[in-house]
Parts: sequence; C-alpha cells; structure tokens
Amino acid sequence: MNWPASWWPNYNTLVVLAGTSVLGAGAGLAGCFAVLRRRALLGDALAHAGLPGICLGFLLWQERSLPVMLCGALVTGLLGVLVVSLLRRFTRIKEDAAIGIVLSVFFAAGTSLSRIIQTSTTGGSRAGLDSYTLGAAAGMRAQDVYLIAGVSAACLLLIVACYKEFKVVAFDPGFARVQGLPAVGLDLLLTALVAVMVVIGLPAVGVVLMAALLIIPAVSARFWTERLSRVLALSALMGAVIGSLGTALSSRFSLTPAGPVIVLVGTTVFLISMLAAPRRGVLALRLAQAAFARRFAEQGVLSRLLAADGEAGSRLDPGDRPTPATSRRLVAAQAVVYDAQGQLRLTDSGRRRAQQIVRGRRLWQQLFLNSPELAPLYADLDTESIDALLPPDLIRQLEAESPAADDRAEAE
Repeated sequence: MNWPASWWPNYNTLVVLAGTSVLGAGAGLAGCFAVLRRRALLGDALAHAGLPGICLGFLLWQERSLPVMLCGALVTGLLGVLVVSLLRRFTRIKEDAAIGIVLSVFFAAGTSLSRIIQTSTTGGSRAGLDSYTLGAAAGMRAQDVYLIAGVSAACLLLIVACYKEFKVVAFDPGFARVQGLPAVGLDLLLTALVAVMVVIGLPAVGVVLMAALLIIPAVSARFWTERLSRVLALSALMGAVIGSLGTALSSRFSLTPAGPVIVLVGTTVFLISMLAAPRRGVLALRLAQAAFARRFAEQGVLSRLLAADGEAGSRLDPGDRPTPATSRRLVAAQAVVYDAQGQLRLTDSGRRRAQQIVRGRRLWQQLFLNSPELAPLYADLDTESIDALLPPDLIRQLEAESPAADDRAEAE
C-alpha cells in the first residue's frame, strides 16, 4: 500500500515521537506509586514548583542549558515538597491546602521570573521560557531524548531492584516499619522518583500538564487489573501510547502544541478504561449489579416458595408473586414449573437450590452475629456460594452454632 508522502514522519518528528513515548512510559511507572500512595496532586505541586528553578537556572548559566535548568527545577521542586511536608507537620493546615499554597506561590514566582527574563535586553531572545508553561515538544532534540531515555531507564531499574520494598511502603507503611524496612527513606526515594520524572517532562508538556501525564496512565491502568506488577507494565505501555499518539496527531493535523494534545489523548484512554474495563469499568459494574439484582430476585422467589409449602408443591401469595421476567428465568433454569392452576411450583432441582439459599442465609447471619466487623468484606454476598467463599472449618463451626443445628438436636 502506497501511503501519501506527507504522511511519513521526518527526522524531527521521529525524535519527538521517541522522546514523548519514553517520557510517557517513565511517567506512567512513577505515577503508579504516586497514585497508590494517594499523592497524585504532589506531582502537580512538583511541576509548578519547578518553574522558578528553570528561571533561576537560566539566570545562573546566562544561557539556555537544559541540564542546568532542569537541575534548578529539581531543586525548587523538592523544596516545594519540603514546604508541603513542613506545613502539614508543624501547622494545622491540611495536605491539600498546603499543596495549593505551594503550587500557587511557586508558580507565581516562576511566572514573574520568566516575564522578567523575557523582557530583559539580554535574555529575552534566548530564553524561550514561555514554552515551559504548556510545553514545546516540537523543539525536542536527540540529546533531550537520550536524557529522558536514560532517566526513565534508571527509574525502571530502581523500581525493579526495590520492587518488594516499594510495594510494601505503597500499601502499608506501618507494616514496613514493623518489618524493619527504612520506610521514611523509601518514601523519600519514591518522591524523588516522581520529582525526577516530572522535571524531565517539563520541556515536553510543561508545568501545567505534566501532572496529567503522570496520573492518567496510572489511573487508567488501575481499571484493567489489580496486580501491581501488571498495573506498572500497563501504565508504562499506556503512557508510551498516549505520548506517541498525541505527538503524531499534533504533527499530522497541525493542531495545538503536542502537550495539550497528549493530555487529550490520555483523557480519551482514561474514559475508555473507565467505561470498558472488564471488571472495574462502569459498564462492567452496571452489568454485574444488574446480574446480582436478577439473582437476588430469583433467590427470594425460591426461598419464599420453599417456605410457603415445603415438599407439597409450592404456591405464593399474590403479594409475593415474582415479576414475569423473573418467572421466565426460573422456568428456563428448570427451577420451577407452572401447575394446572397456573401457580409456580418448585421442581426437585429448584427445591435443592432453595434449600441451599436458605442454608446460606442462615450461615451468613450466624457469621455476622459472631464477627460483625466482617460485614463490609461481604457486601455483595451470594447465599448460594458460601461454601466457595468461606473455609470448610468455618462452615462447620457456623453449622454447629446456627439455630437450625439446635432445632435438629431437639428433634433427635
């Protein structure tokens, strides 16, 4: 197939594609731990706090040097995180308010310094610092790609080397301290990991949008799996796809700068994940809830049929009659049949299922009487699946303690 010549990317586009892809993958990896530790907004604070560091790096070096300016951004970014930590520890200011204060103050300082530099007679034509607000991926050079790739590879190696320790600290810092792990040091290392990825992403997507590239892949990947290793891999893959596709669309159709397009592509990926993920997506949850409601209605009908007439052929009072849809499902499952009078009657298989439902409800009630703190863990309990959800020893204990066991003992 012959593609139009205008569709083939040139060298500069390939460089930008490579840079944004690697940046998206690295940001996706680092963002997973920020999201798991409920510090997603910390990346936003880091990005905004890095702007004055970029300006100070330019003033110190007196020319545009990306390594120097990014080192300045890293210093002021970590300073912003330190200020957030101090405000939270020594004042009554909550963390979200502290992040808002640092974000706004540092960004205002950076914007003021940038404007001073841009309007000065010596630096205005050489600084180009406005590009750090929304990013300028089109200006990325091969050396920038090497820097991003090297930092992303270092972050990946660090995560692989300290995977178990990072996992424990991310999910349960208290348990990490009990196990003798340096929880504070590991926490600072994770923060530094996020800070480094934020800083190297500033030239591509800017301080305003870097937090989105850090958070969106991680949050989107979380919809598709519950294992941390798979979340990390999927987040890195999504970050790479978001970065490359956003850059390609921006280059092909001459839209807005690549940074905003990358974030819009990430938003599309997030919406697809939120809606279509097989287990945690909105559609899957709605379907599961509808299936649970149908199953609950069927179980209610069967248990009422069993209580109404037991072995003699079950009939329901007019107020307990099921909906036509529930009746059709039970008839199709051969759990009930219609007798000559048009009343529902349990079949042998339906009676066995009804007895299992009644037994399951009785055992769940006994479990929650013994251990009410377990109730939130079984919010969507299934009375027919109790044997699959609870250990056999616990089932036997509940059987012995339930009221039905006392009734059987008295009958004997």
